[in-house]
Amino acid sequence: MKQYKTILLLGLVVLALASCVTSKKVNYLQEPTKHNKIPTYADTLDYEEYKLKVGDRLYIYVYSLDQNIMRMYNAGSGSNSKSQMQQQMQNNSGRTTNELYSYLIDKEGNIDFPTIGKVNVLGLTTRETKHLMEEQLSSLLKEIPGYSTISVEVMVLQRTFSLIGVHSGRYPIQKEKLTIFEALAEMGNLKTFSDRSRVKIVREIDGQTVIKTFDLRSKDIINSEFYYVQPNDIIYVRELTGKTFGITSAAAGVAVVSATISFGVFVYTIVATGIKHVNNKKNGVYDK
Repeated sequence: MKQYKTILLLGLVVLALASCVTSKKVNYLQEPTKHNKIPTYADTLDYEEYKLKVGDRLYIYVYSLDQNIMRMYNAGSGSNSKSQMQQQMQNNSGRTTNELYSYLIDKEGNIDFPTIGKVNVLGLTTRETKHLMEEQLSSLLKEIPGYSTISVEVMVLQRTFSLIGVHSGRYPIQKEKLTIFEALAEMGNLKTFSDRSRVKIVREIDGQTVIKTFDLRSKDIINSEFYYVQPNDIIYVRELTGKTFGITSAAAGVAVVSATISFGVFVYTIVATGIKHVNNKKNGVYDK
């Protein structure tokens, strides 16, 4: 009986300890080694500017010393018009204001810009679109007496990334280069029981949807293709396999082990009492 008791208690303790979430499972920027089974990634970091896609909305602002040109293209006058437009777009979460001050890329990859007409920007970066718009506007406006040089600012509106799995939500991309760690900070970091070792990114590359898997704990990701989050990325983080409960601290571990041992002793006492009762009946001994 003592052997069975020992085996039962050891089994329960091992089960409790197996549910521990160690620092190796949750810490970032760990050094990849064969011992800790954290993968290495080749130095493939090559940040590429976002290429415009069908359905994107562009904010385009034209600068000129000629106030008539400013009013014609910017639906207002002077520098205050730009700040007012941007403030309205930031404060208004609906589609009406954004549609009013932006240009939609249609299914052919064109935007419809005043006085120019259709301009194909599909697959271009915002920098390339800026130069294209400056060339086309300059070519059109230079025939006007007193023409002054113009400059164009182009931005993509409603740039977001999404997170599904343990967390869910859509988050704005408010800077040109958003790293995976900045994205985590934006959404309040991952939960303790999130599986950081098999994070998936669903990303559109050259018109094709691809799924890439990486280990978020590896230090090497800062030099890899996974380091920067791109607009419209979908990040999938699932829960650690088999973690219906877990231990996140030493104090919790002691409490769980103590409770497990107490429960084991309780179960053992009931089982032992039952066995003793059965044996007594077989031997003709009756409990008092």
